[in-house]
Amino acid sequence: MCGTRSSGSGARQRHPKAARWRSEELLRAGDEQLIPASKAQLVGEIVSAATATHDRIHKLAGYAQAGTPLYLLIDGLAPGGPTVTLYGEPDGETYRILYAGRIGDPVELPAPFRYTLHTSEFPGA
Repeated sequence: MCGTRSSGSGARQRHPKAARWRSEELLRAGDEQLIPASKAQLVGEIVSAATATHDRIHKLAGYAQAGTPLYLLIDGLAPGGPTVTLYGEPDGETYRILYAGRIGDPVELPAPFRYTLHTSEFPGA
């Protein structure tokens, strides 16, 4: 998978190429507003061919290190077909996989969102 791997039991493994980010890394929040990654409650990334490694490994580790509670990775380029993975419970540079499935399946976002993300509405679903 990405920067962390799970054996199905929620176990964590650190990816050896994980980049270090500082919690002061800034995120764009609409009309050029910038916020520290450490203040975000959820970050979503859509993987593109140009950013695949960065999104799957480096950003994953960086947001975990910043303490961002949830990281949603939408990967239309995943081997085996398009996937969506929700990571949570950051610990150092790792996350626990809260959900891993195919694009098209609903994803339950935990508190504070308590929202069902209907990925069947995504292109390519």
